[in-house]
Amino acid sequence: MAAHTRAIPVALTIMAAALCPGMVLAQAPSTGSGHGLPTRPIRVLVGFTPGAGVDIAVRLVTPKMSETLGQSIIVDNRPGAGGNIASELVARAPADGYTLLANGAPAAISQTLYSKLSYDLLKDFEAVALIASVSQILTIHPSLPAKTTKDFVTFAKSRRDELTYATTGSGSTPHLTAEMFRMLSGIKMLHIPYKGTPLALNDLIAGNVTFMFVNILTVMQHVNSGRLRGLAITSAKRSTIAPQLPTVAETYPGFESGTWFALFAPTGTPKDAVARIHEAVTRATQAPDVRDKFIAQGAELLSGTPQDAMAYTRAEVSKWAKVVKASGARVD
Repeated sequence: MAAHTRAIPVALTIMAAALCPGMVLAQAPSTGSGHGLPTRPIRVLVGFTPGAGVDIAVRLVTPKMSETLGQSIIVDNRPGAGGNIASELVARAPADGYTLLANGAPAAISQTLYSKLSYDLLKDFEAVALIASVSQILTIHPSLPAKTTKDFVTFAKSRRDELTYATTGSGSTPHLTAEMFRMLSGIKMLHIPYKGTPLALNDLIAGNVTFMFVNILTVMQHVNSGRLRGLAITSAKRSTIAPQLPTVAETYPGFESGTWFALFAPTGTPKDAVARIHEAVTRATQAPDVRDKFIAQGAELLSGTPQDAMAYTRAEVSKWAKVVKASGARVD
């Protein structure tokens, strides 16, 4: 299957106790899939707060995954450090298929954003399955006198020392997307990082910050209700879920950004375990009810083999490294 074949439009974070040590995927009786199933619950760590894009995505697919695998799947939110706390925990976990990481673009960004990491996404992890990709929306409070991207830039330039933008943390996808926007538009703005999407959105809705790039999965309900105003989408093409929104690229050609979600396992995880989990993700995203929920949120399903998922991850690490360098962003 192609590396990141976009099957259909679709959309899409973990706290936990100690990791379960020493669990091994036992060869349970074969099922119709031809694979043995795990004999204990699987733990999926999400490095962001409940309600963040990756958290939503994972919680959409895990119930169906559980049905396929015949075991419960525990989603644990362990937010902090741009998702790195969860990543570090999984990197040190036993490579047995029972501890997985739900991450994506934030982990790819961290590889060059952070000067010191205790893990390497490309060496310490194996990509198990891509889930979905999600564009972001340039979102402002409806009280602002701007209806288009051009209007907003004009307004921003008239408020050179007043513009503030919210993100889900330094080095997050919304942060670097805003930095890309700043470089192209020439506006000045003050970065206000938050610990998670819900807190940032609450302050944007309250009018305490000027704008934010928010993934479509999270923000469309607020745009549709009128509590926030969406100006443009960061994808290369307009979204089928919000066709009324122009792309940022229509004002600044070449602008494209977004986030994506995938499951990873520690390097060395048995191939049969990776294959079983990959199959469970695929079955989940192909289930009509799950698929319809993604579509309703405006996300885009991603597909491919575990090898395709790893190739996609490498390409994303390379892409965001260029943005980090150009923006001068750095976290120690």
